[in-house]
Amino acid sequence: MQRGTDPIHLRNGGTSVVLSLDHAPLPAIVHWGPDLGEVGADELAAMALAAIPQRVSGGIDVPAALTLIPQESSGWLGTPGLAGHRDGRDFSTRLATVDVQTDAATATITARDDAAGLEATIELEVTASGLFRQRITLRNLADAPYSVVALTPFFPMPATADQLLDTTGRHLRERSPQRHEFTIGTHLRESRRGRPGADASLVIAAGRRGFGFERGMVHAVHTAWSGNHRLLAERLPTGESSLGAGELLAPGEVVLEQDESYATPWAIGSWGDGLTELSSRFHRELRARPQHPRRPRPVTLNTWEAVYFDHDREKIDELARRAASVGVERFVLDDGWFLGRRDDTAGLGDWWVDETVWPDGLGPLIETVTSLGMEFGLWVEPEMVNLDSELARNHPDWILRGRDDLPVPARQQYVVDLANPDAWQYLLARLDALLAEYDIAYLKWDHNRDLLEAGSAHTGRARVHENVQALYRLLAELKRRHPGLEIESCASGGARVDLGILEHTDRIWTSDTLDPIERLQIQRYTGILVPTEMMGAHLTSPEVHTTGRTVQLDTSAGVALFGHFGVEWDLTTLDDAGLARVREWVDLHKRHRALIHTGTLVHGDTRDDTTDVRGVVAGDAASALFTFTQVTTSVTHPPGRFTLPGLDPDRRYAVRIAAGRLDHGPGQSTLPWAEQPIVLTGRQLGTAGLQAPVLFPGQLVLLELTTA
Repeated sequence: MQRGTDPIHLRNGGTSVVLSLDHAPLPAIVHWGPDLGEVGADELAAMALAAIPQRVSGGIDVPAALTLIPQESSGWLGTPGLAGHRDGRDFSTRLATVDVQTDAATATITARDDAAGLEATIELEVTASGLFRQRITLRNLADAPYSVVALTPFFPMPATADQLLDTTGRHLRERSPQRHEFTIGTHLRESRRGRPGADASLVIAAGRRGFGFERGMVHAVHTAWSGNHRLLAERLPTGESSLGAGELLAPGEVVLEQDESYATPWAIGSWGDGLTELSSRFHRELRARPQHPRRPRPVTLNTWEAVYFDHDREKIDELARRAASVGVERFVLDDGWFLGRRDDTAGLGDWWVDETVWPDGLGPLIETVTSLGMEFGLWVEPEMVNLDSELARNHPDWILRGRDDLPVPARQQYVVDLANPDAWQYLLARLDALLAEYDIAYLKWDHNRDLLEAGSAHTGRARVHENVQALYRLLAELKRRHPGLEIESCASGGARVDLGILEHTDRIWTSDTLDPIERLQIQRYTGILVPTEMMGAHLTSPEVHTTGRTVQLDTSAGVALFGHFGVEWDLTTLDDAGLARVREWVDLHKRHRALIHTGTLVHGDTRDDTTDVRGVVAGDAASALFTFTQVTTSVTHPPGRFTLPGLDPDRRYAVRIAAGRLDHGPGQSTLPWAEQPIVLTGRQLGTAGLQAPVLFPGQLVLLELTTA
């Protein structure tokens, strides 16, 4: 137990968090970032003292600090940590510390406001990977209901943080970065889509102006939640700056009766000297979880772009044989297999095999797939319903709505109210029956529309919060009943990517676009949160379905290499030579899969956006793979040198081009270093670098580095 007012120092994974208990009524974080080492109580007390500002003219008499729950009652004039009321009363709280429990890396602070009848439990943890996690649980002690409007954990930012980074996007172009000056005021990113959404920012980051992947101090926070959420960055005229991460609650969505509680999602912070170090903390955290997938990630073929809704048994059987011939290890049958599903206007909700298309069920296809040495996977979209379905006709009250009329449709579909116990039990029973009848190793779990007016048909109350909780329970129960089942989180591509859904799933579908040029940026910024082995990435056809761009196989496969690798292509259209080239890339991925899925993902900070450099460096830094991509033409020709980040500076590396062809580019002579064995130290490669090959726009080469 923490006694007195001595500051608390939490340390783990290279991170320190220092809490001052002198800031009444709640503790304040006076440091979050690099490990401070062994610091004595006197030095910690001096650190807390050094953070207290002077009183100034025009200000309040006792300058307010950013406490764990900043409150107006203590003089805080920024965004409050808690907003709520009892029918308009008790809108202002004064939660004050009544107990502190702590050890080396965790602290639990209990705070109470007897007048308002509220109690808060604040959990803090610095994890072994150096992440800083916060969660607040609010309990109503009074007999009158308390409406929670917002409850948000906050993280202090260093004074040097003067630039913000977040991402936006849309379907087929998720995770587009945008930077802003960190000025006085509030920069607020809210998701009101019932899921994070394609435009959601995985993190909001604040750092020293110009920070990149390789260097520059930067802090970032993430909301580990799969529903409505908010991220904010705030700087006050008093000099305080912070990042906040919490759930976005609809009016009346959380009303606490006496002794009821509401817990925020985990708000998770990371920091680093550059975004690579920051992201590696998230990756190490995920990889250390007991449920994290340990076996080699199966090379996956998905049938969607090969057949769409045209489920012809002979065609799909031949596709399976071609898939096995190129080394695919998992074959996934996508949309179109269930009752009435001939297009996207009907069938969702009726999770029975359509006998008009599959008269003998899925058994014969699964037998073909498994006899070829592959696992079988199946596409489902359990949270959605078409009006043209038996489910909608029989149970219209199972559809989320905010009024008697249904919400505006999207993709001809609506959303099932998973928080309705009968709907939840129905979906569990149907999915459980499919998994029990068939040898299904993998579910591609899709979610193809944003939520609008997401309320209960029975009560009229908003229900996103309860639906997310019900989704988590459904996923957990299916995995409990079917050990070894793997599930992919897909949501119109990459519209549900967060650490809440990744507690229950084994990978995310990064984007519905397979265009490698588009994917470079999408995967770069998705990778801030998600490690390579959980980021679905497939090579695709020469003419990309979503953009019409013509791409080379080397580029398509090379970009997909640094992910959970797979194929999205009608392989029945390829001749033997074409299949052999696909097989070469599948074999290459398998040879390096252990490195790719356990190593450190790194990105080079190139001079401009005309080139892209990224790689994976082994944990012991003994080997690495890098890709160099000429994204567009450059004003320099040849393009100059590029450097390789993340290597051991004192280790000597043999460098060779492992894939990609220089003889198909515009260069008019050979590239000298590529024509003979070359050995350089990691320091040389990271500072002086290599002369870039002369390539056409959209071309890629793969470099393999091994210890010399």
